[in-house]
Amino acid sequence: MKSIVQQLREEKNLTQSELAEKSGLSLRTIQRIEAGNIPKGFTLNALASVFETEPNKLIPSKEITKLDRAKLINLSSLLGLVIPLGGVIFPLILTNKTKDAKNKELGKSIVSVQIILASALAVSQIASPFIQKGLSLRFPLFVFPLVFIICLKLLVVIVNGISLNTKNDLHKKLKINYL
Repeated sequence: MKSIVQQLREEKNLTQSELAEKSGLSLRTIQRIEAGNIPKGFTLNALASVFETEPNKLIPSKEITKLDRAKLINLSSLLGLVIPLGGVIFPLILTNKTKDAKNKELGKSIVSVQIILASALAVSQIASPFIQKGLSLRFPLFVFPLVFIICLKLLVVIVNGISLNTKNDLHKKLKINYL
């Protein structure tokens, strides 16, 4: 995540060295601030004058985005274990009613994963009788992909829940978002 100073520097198309020159600060000080150190006193005022802003706008707010809604969306995807496509429908409804951008983005990622899992389950359930007949098997083949995908859904929800609690983000995000 970029610091406020780094964002402002990049908006003005400045390098770290150029910002150091304009502000009268050392390059190492700029690097430390962009790495997460919070500027104070003279440093804060020097940066504020370069960016033509108030000093308090350069200090990150302590307010952490509440991810309770994303946790609820993640948990609601467990309804897919009981209701067909419930793992997609209920999280999708909760995501669409979410106003917070961060929670909405996380919700879309959760729903995208659930769409893939629901599609994989549907395809495997449709294909398993044909495979069973083609291989002349007597035991119901549909049970294996069903149990595997249910376990995978549980694992995804648990891992994402733990990651939301510890890192305030999902464990893995898809590069392609279906929503």
